[in-house]
Amino acid sequence: MLNSESQPIVAIATAPGRGGIGVIRISGKNLRSIMLTLFQRELTPRHAHFLPFRDTDNELIDEGIALYFEGPHSYTGEDVIELQGHGGPAVLRRLLARCLAAGADEHIRHANPGEFTLRAFLNDRMDLAQAEAVADLIDASSEAAARSAIASLSGAFSDLINSLADRIIHLRMLVEATLDFPEEEIDFLEKYQAAEQLATLRTELAAVIQQAKQGAILREGLHVVLAGQPNVGKSSLLNALAGDDIAIVTDIAGTTRDRVTQLIHLDGVPLHIVDTAGLRDTDDTVESIGIARSWDEIAKANVILHLHDARNPNDGLDSAITQRLPSGTPVLRVFNKIDLLNEQAIAALPQSSAHSQALTISVRQQQGLDQLRKALLDIAGWSPGAESPWLARERHLQALTRSDEHLALAAEHASHSDQVLDLFAEELRLAHLELCSITGTFTSDDLLGEIFSSFCIGK
Repeated sequence: MLNSESQPIVAIATAPGRGGIGVIRISGKNLRSIMLTLFQRELTPRHAHFLPFRDTDNELIDEGIALYFEGPHSYTGEDVIELQGHGGPAVLRRLLARCLAAGADEHIRHANPGEFTLRAFLNDRMDLAQAEAVADLIDASSEAAARSAIASLSGAFSDLINSLADRIIHLRMLVEATLDFPEEEIDFLEKYQAAEQLATLRTELAAVIQQAKQGAILREGLHVVLAGQPNVGKSSLLNALAGDDIAIVTDIAGTTRDRVTQLIHLDGVPLHIVDTAGLRDTDDTVESIGIARSWDEIAKANVILHLHDARNPNDGLDSAITQRLPSGTPVLRVFNKIDLLNEQAIAALPQSSAHSQALTISVRQQQGLDQLRKALLDIAGWSPGAESPWLARERHLQALTRSDEHLALAAEHASHSDQVLDLFAEELRLAHLELCSITGTFTSDDLLGEIFSSFCIGK
């Protein structure tokens, strides 16, 4: 992808399927000849032109709006042409073929996923964090995520990272100067209050890391799996959390034979709730396949809701299921059907402990569901009212954490009696590199390929 950036590229920029409007986008270093071939005239930059779109035999394909953006004042930083016509798939395919034919001499080709945004990054129209925000805005599944994505796209996150990086550069400049002029015998750490500056930096970075965790939760959400024996209320709980009849609910054990997934939002946090087949020993071949898939989903879960029938809290099969659950995954023990118990029996149910959290609910009576929702948000680490002003990805969080680790090592060198400035300078350099990897100042081609390949075609 990076080796063919000089060729013009073209793609359908709107989603597949029927629509009122469809957009074809072309980007390249110089699109004048393609423009003349398509329209037999030059287009005025940044003006909308209502024109016929014709094929190579001059047959009318469609008519619509043509726009021309002259580089570097465009999305990609190159010349860009957009054809906006009707959104039928057949029409767009014919227009795409026409654009490829018009640019044959310039070796025009189909755009790779995310290549328009990649070119915007390579041409310094946006940094890497902003480029990632483009995909996050498209994929946003809640209003909160969309607000945070547009904030990242506008540069809020990048500005914060650049500010921290500039502060580290200032410290690096001072220590490098001290290393270059050792004969001056200046106590660098004391004269320039380097230790104090470093402590302030780490405090501010810790706040950014906390915000990044919230931003990552808002973007990624949780993979929540409902597990338990047949007929304990897993499908009913899924329907209650989703607010709709998503899964079939009957009194017949084993009704759910395959996983059912539903996306819901709690305080803007996406939760991917998975209802699974009831876990038990069975000779039914189809049900056995469903149970095997249930264990596969449990292995991938971020959170497991282990549902129990509150009328039989110490069931042996439930104990066997508990033994098989992944040890590193948070588990909520949820005792359902408390509406069928008296107060004394409810009080006797297992309670939360330091190693296990237990909740009592009645899906039928809608009891305890708010506490369950809160417990899920607590496990996610979400703080209502502390919404991140920008989205963050796992790689951002890892880079911030590694930067903090390097600053911590720098602080150790600063407090050491020997005060080895070479090691102090090296840890500052590594911390700076980690921050720069977020915005793409120092980024490998492999990472760029991985990031942009996840984009949709035409963006």
